[in-house]
Amino acid sequence: MLQYFDISQASRYTSVANLDPVRLTWAVFFLIYTERILPHLAPYMKPFLVLQLRPETETSDDEYQAILDKGGLEPSQTTRIRLDQQPLPAELDLEDHAGVIVGGGPGCVSDEEDKKTDIEKQIEEAVFSLMPAITGNDIPFLGCCYGIGILAHHLGAEVNKDRYSEVVGAVECHLTEDGSKDPILEGFPDRFMAFVGHKEAVQNLPDDCAHLLSSDPCPFQMIRYKSNVYATQFHPEADSDVFETRINVYRNKGYFPPSDADKIIELCHQQDVRVPGQILKNFVDTYK
Repeated sequence: MLQYFDISQASRYTSVANLDPVRLTWAVFFLIYTERILPHLAPYMKPFLVLQLRPETETSDDEYQAILDKGGLEPSQTTRIRLDQQPLPAELDLEDHAGVIVGGGPGCVSDEEDKKTDIEKQIEEAVFSLMPAITGNDIPFLGCCYGIGILAHHLGAEVNKDRYSEVVGAVECHLTEDGSKDPILEGFPDRFMAFVGHKEAVQNLPDDCAHLLSSDPCPFQMIRYKSNVYATQFHPEADSDVFETRINVYRNKGYFPPSDADKIIELCHQQDVRVPGQILKNFVDTYK
């Protein structure tokens, strides 16, 4: 129940003496809403489902924190599932969530089945099991790096290591014509830097997808299916500190010669990579 609101609190934001009655009424309403009503509504807002694929606790926790930071989310506003540690709950209902965010991982969709670990198979099976509902019902989805391979493969496009792999580091992304019109990318510069590092890539644009962002080494940096299903090849959650953690953890995973790790970290810290995080923020703000 709302408590009595002292009108003198309005002076914390503006001078009551300078407000006409209409503006004063709106000022009081705003304060009541933000201080008395909104906190009670927050628990009833749908959480975002965050699916993580990284089997290392250090990189998984670091990625989750980066998603929270860039998306402007609190842990209480998410349902976090580490698919390397737990299966999808039997009672999971995507309609109970504001949207789905899928993180990256060291696996590759195009790897031969006999070369995938049991954990990688478990993770893939779990994510792919959700894709028919996500794409069929146009459920808000943001797949980061690994997620673009999942989405494109599910839609029947070719995903492999033949072309468009990118070394670990920053790359310049370019807005396409469709990208300049997309609401998630509204206000973005025509070109900006983003962190990448992947062995496989989408080889052709899936049917019925909009092509939103490209780079010179890899043409499909961001795509959208229908109205709400997004995926990026780059890492929208990553800054130089996040990438330093991953470079140290994955230095022996075949992304680069292990002896180059310190040099790559140094180069990453020299890059100005801030724009991609706004994609997460816009996605959250659009669908929360």
